[in-house]
Amino acid sequence: MMRRRIIGRFKRSKQGGWEGEISTLAIQRQIRLVPNDDRVSDRAPSFRVMLGWHHIGDAWERTSHSEPPREYLRVRIDDPFYPISAMLFPDAEGLTAHLVLPPERTNFHSDTAG
Repeated sequence: MMRRRIIGRFKRSKQGGWEGEISTLAIQRQIRLVPNDDRVSDRAPSFRVMLGWHHIGDAWERTSHSEPPREYLRVRIDDPFYPISAMLFPDAEGLTAHLVLPPERTNFHSDTAG
């Protein structure tokens, strides 16, 4: 079983988005995911990631390929020192959620020169 690397805990906001905290070794910040009311296409982000009034990333609605399928948000935070690509999984009631890093892809190739 693969262990989830949870880097954030969120709750539903009154505006229909999410609010919570990201906590890693490098970052500890309160952020909000605000519904994107200016969507002009289906490929546009569903949410804007905000730090205060600053737009720092985006999130797109997705559905997992697992059985049963599960709704989640694909989150991209554009930090110049530590860009984050993660998934926000709501609980069964849709009131709280965890921000989870994707599993690491490990290459076991060794470079053995001469």
